[in-house]
Amino acid sequence: MDILVITLCRGFAGFLKFYIIALTLRVYLTWFPNINFYQQPFYSLGKMTDPYLRVFRGIVPPLLGFDLSPLLGFSLLTFLIDIFSSINV
Repeated sequence: MDILVITLCRGFAGFLKFYIIALTLRVYLTWFPNINFYQQPFYSLGKMTDPYLRVFRGIVPPLLGFDLSPLLGFSLLTFLIDIFSSINV
C-alpha cells in the first residue's frame, strides 16, 4: 500500500512538472502578437492551460501593464510538486 501511494504521488508530481512546462510555453507565446491562438497546436495548448490561469486572473492587479497573476499559478504548482515529491510514507 505504501509503495502505491508513493508511486501515485510521484506520478502526480511528474504530471504537474509537465503542466508547468505547458503553462510556461503558453505564457511565453502571449508575448508574440502575430500568433493565432485559434489554430493548432496553439488552440489545444490554450484549452489545456487557460482554465487554470483564469482562476488567478484578477487576484493580482496588473503592474505597468503586465498581468502577474500567472506567478500565483506557478507558485501553487511548484508548492504542490514539492509536497508530492517529498512524500515518503
